[in-house]
Amino acid sequence: MKCGLEKRTLKWIPLALATAVTLAGCARDGYYHDRNLDYTEAAPATPLVLPETRNTQRYRDAMPVPQVAVQGARIDGAADIKPPPSLTVGSGLEPDYVERRQVGDQTWLVVAADTGTVWPQLEAFAQSRQLGVQESNASQGVIVTSQATLRLQSALRSGSSEVRCEQGGQSVANCLEALEQYLGARSASVSSSWTAQRLSQEQTVQIRQQGDEWEVIIPQSIDRVWAELDHYLALDFSVEGQRDLLATSPENHEFLVEYMTATERGRNPLQIVISPDVRRMSQQIRLALQPDGDQTILRAINASERSFSASDQRELLERVSGYLR
Repeated sequence: MKCGLEKRTLKWIPLALATAVTLAGCARDGYYHDRNLDYTEAAPATPLVLPETRNTQRYRDAMPVPQVAVQGARIDGAADIKPPPSLTVGSGLEPDYVERRQVGDQTWLVVAADTGTVWPQLEAFAQSRQLGVQESNASQGVIVTSQATLRLQSALRSGSSEVRCEQGGQSVANCLEALEQYLGARSASVSSSWTAQRLSQEQTVQIRQQGDEWEVIIPQSIDRVWAELDHYLALDFSVEGQRDLLATSPENHEFLVEYMTATERGRNPLQIVISPDVRRMSQQIRLALQPDGDQTILRAINASERSFSASDQRELLERVSGYLR
């Protein structure tokens, strides 16, 4: 009986040795090798440099990306705050791939893709419509044709672009309509070229406190800011009793909204009972834009008799400025 047990034990010895050798090869310092750690220890390699003796006619950008300059500069001394929530899916504010913006008689398109993605599409549009390209400058984001001039620049929202189709400084309606249809038809299969990169300088929308008041500093021209706010306020401020867009004044660059502040929304039943108001109330507030050199100032001004604290003002401005991020 004892001999039989010894034979069975000996049969398992080769399998145990093979398992031990296999596990030893997969371990490091007594643990299984987690290759994610390799990435934290990786160091950047030296950039490749072409020799000076190369034939410069043979080496150039195969897919040039517009290096569109960003207006405005970072403001020193701005308040250090967390950014407002982005326009996430399901909020009803996610942009379409191509949308129109208009201020007065100026109309342009906003495309939900960076300039490196949109530029090849503009080139393909000009060629497919046989517009007679006279000049194409990727660094300037300009395509000059015999019928109109296409202009590309980064939009206010990060990762988006603005496209204009003009002739003599005026928007060309039929060109914009054709371009809108062309870009919209390709929205499902958009892919950025391997050379496309985000702009190196960020557009910075910042909020700062001036005495007891809060204001938003937007490093863009007032017309561009007005067009974006007009678009998103019409979409977002459409809940009666909580937030509602009452009126717009393009001439004065102002919006009149009805808004229930976070302070009012947070009142508990006991606070409501002992206050003159038997229910939570909204109030009217003016959102005013003011040009300041090459940037724009956004302020929230109380237009009602209800209290409007600095924290309420900041909360509303953070929400509205979130449309521009």
